[in-house]
Amino acid sequence: MSKSHSEALVSLIPLGGVGEIGKNMWVVEYKGELLVLDAGVMFPDEDMLGVDLVIPDMTYLIENRERLRGVILSHGHEDHIGSLVYLLKEVPVPVYGTRLTLGLVEGKREEHGLARTTQVVEIAAGQRLKIGPFDLEFIHVNHSLADVVAIALHTEGGAILYATDFKFDHTPIDGRMTDVQKLAELGSKGVLCLLSDSTNAERPGYTLSERSVGETFMQAFRNASGRILVATFASNIHRIQQIFDAAAAHDRKVAVVGRSMVKNVSIAGRLGYLRIPDGLLVEPEELDKLDPRRQVILSTGSQGAPMAALPRVAMAEHRQFEIRRGDTVIISAQPIPGNERMVARTINHLFQLGAEVIYQAVSGVHVSGHACEEELKWMINLVRPKHFVPIHGEYRMLVKHAQIAQTMGIAEDRIVIPRIGERIEVGYDHIRVADAVEAGQVLVDGLGVGDVGNIVLRDRQQLSQDGILIVVLAIDKATGNLVSGPDIVTRGFVYVREAESLIDEARERVRAALSDGNALNGKSVEWNAIKSQVKEALSRHLYEKTKRRPMILPIVMEV
Repeated sequence: MSKSHSEALVSLIPLGGVGEIGKNMWVVEYKGELLVLDAGVMFPDEDMLGVDLVIPDMTYLIENRERLRGVILSHGHEDHIGSLVYLLKEVPVPVYGTRLTLGLVEGKREEHGLARTTQVVEIAAGQRLKIGPFDLEFIHVNHSLADVVAIALHTEGGAILYATDFKFDHTPIDGRMTDVQKLAELGSKGVLCLLSDSTNAERPGYTLSERSVGETFMQAFRNASGRILVATFASNIHRIQQIFDAAAAHDRKVAVVGRSMVKNVSIAGRLGYLRIPDGLLVEPEELDKLDPRRQVILSTGSQGAPMAALPRVAMAEHRQFEIRRGDTVIISAQPIPGNERMVARTINHLFQLGAEVIYQAVSGVHVSGHACEEELKWMINLVRPKHFVPIHGEYRMLVKHAQIAQTMGIAEDRIVIPRIGERIEVGYDHIRVADAVEAGQVLVDGLGVGDVGNIVLRDRQQLSQDGILIVVLAIDKATGNLVSGPDIVTRGFVYVREAESLIDEARERVRAALSDGNALNGKSVEWNAIKSQVKEALSRHLYEKTKRRPMILPIVMEV
């Protein structure tokens, strides 16, 4: 080889999706140019109060926008496409994806006003494409969604294979198996580095076929004596197809509810990824005209999100549907880590309302879209990579996957367990962490992107736990004397009428603090000193009396 064996060929930088579930985004740096693989979101933890979405910190991409050639999307799940619009607003580069993936992205681009300002390019499994210096090949893999591809970057030292979200399904719903032959061909030519899905690295054996869920649906529909309500991921097109098949086989009509579910069913049907028999779908308001034994409601809310359709039905807050005794509710999804409590709460409410609930923990109404241990070994055997990087999973999953790779003969010094922001350099005969770029997470709250940080979250946490106490003072500007107050208002701390003595004592503590301190000296008013004295005196007093620490907000007015 003409180049030095110590020279780096490719740099790989994860901006998300490692050490966590969600917000998958990788930057590939090759011959001075950049390419992004996926642009996903993560849903907020319970302690991220009020936050809607979590997206990767894209500072590195924005600062290097002139070198960025585009975004390649592996598939259409939210944890791979959800942050795309936030990147395109800053750097309007071309987006490459398969037909269904681009269909699911299109609505997001229109909603954010990007449909006319950004270019999309359709790709297909089996295609080879050059984007600047990047020589790319797309390989079909099975997942819980149609049109999923692994992405191979061909370099002079071998291919870099990005295999996120895959499994080996021998009986896939659409009849298209993972392209084992293409993966083996890639391996025979030489794979320099494999980046592989770690989601199920802790699970031994093989992942069941998606078709097994269809058999469970058929049995559940056959046994149901009343209405059926099925909740699943809106992007799980194969699962939705099997729900439609079961409904048609049992002469039931289907009403689709939930904004994202309605949108995705429409897109997948229009593009030919869903086979919908004539007359199967009805509007929600038409269901009441039918016998309950002929009704199916397909909804969002399998993760227990409060504003999704199923939780609102469970809480009797949905404007169109309410649970009746004899209804069968099928939750066809596994809780994403962090959502377990919300899902359990939804299931409990459904049982309390008299429904028969079928859920993943006690039935076969869900299978994973990710490879288990034996399939991960199969992928490594097929492509025989020189270097290995486990991706897509929490840190313990990445470690477990790295251990699996070692049992397959990949030396420890040829494996890197990535951390967000680290630059991984891959050379002809080495792989190493070189340095790090600015990375992390950005919180989306309503229309605000990044304006909610740790300080705001800490304040929200304090407000949610101990409430707020507002102290209002009026001070004579000329003399520095207290003119009126202190008036005290509380929210989420104590109810004033039931704690009059506590509030009276608090007022006295404020007066005493101001008279003992130097803030009111008769000549000038030290506003910051006044506020500090008020907060310090009240905080100590209230904790002694209540063992609570409300947020104390002094408001000082000059008159």
